[in-house]
Amino acid sequence: MGPEASVYVFNQGKEDYAINFAQLTQRDGSFLLARKPMPNFTFADVSGKTIIGGRKGGMPEMTLEYVLKENNVVPEKDVTVRTDIQFAVMAGAFTGGEGDFVTLFEPVASMLEKEGAGHIVASIGEAGGYIPYTCYCAKKSLIESNPKVIQSFTNAIYKGMKWVETHTPEEIAQSISPQFPDADLEILTEVAKRYKDQDTWKPDLVLTKEGLNHMMDIIELAGELDQRAPYEKIVTTKFAQEAMQSIQ
Repeated sequence: MGPEASVYVFNQGKEDYAINFAQLTQRDGSFLLARKPMPNFTFADVSGKTIIGGRKGGMPEMTLEYVLKENNVVPEKDVTVRTDIQFAVMAGAFTGGEGDFVTLFEPVASMLEKEGAGHIVASIGEAGGYIPYTCYCAKKSLIESNPKVIQSFTNAIYKGMKWVETHTPEEIAQSISPQFPDADLEILTEVAKRYKDQDTWKPDLVLTKEGLNHMMDIIELAGELDQRAPYEKIVTTKFAQEAMQSIQ
């Protein structure tokens, strides 16, 4: 899940809070789609338009807001960002006529593009830069009582990341195809290539203090964070470090 959830839980004063132990992705994985091709797209092009952006306070929507503001486009002043449409039906709402733009994850983004129902005009991940977007976490009590389980899990994830680094988009597509029965191999290959090209996956699994602080900067900018959680409390890197040392 997104490590922002662990920040929220810690700030609620929970004693058995969530601790992040392995980072999976280092960029937002969503793409901005328009209704027609826009080969010379800039974020200024969304001014006066409506974007279906996802749940308010969710990392996809907050990252979108961050990217817009970094490009001098102010949400709710220059552009309307809709947060009233559930994540699972955003693509359907867009193809049904809602909004001028929509942010979607793969493979849905590429599937809509292949159908001619939308056109990818920007990568939110590329525009947003390095963000600890997806991490594995567990309750403090579970990590303390089952460190061998956490280490074994982390080792498996690290082996998977090393495999991704050394294999082609075509090979990755073949491997993940059973998980995406509605997407053909051509689309999955393009998805894998996009994510590899923009360094979406985190090869070393280590969630850094700088990364967590940048994520909290984005949450603060969105007006969703009153208090920062201490890195030393909600992050442990020992399992990722051990995986890197023991697996060559």
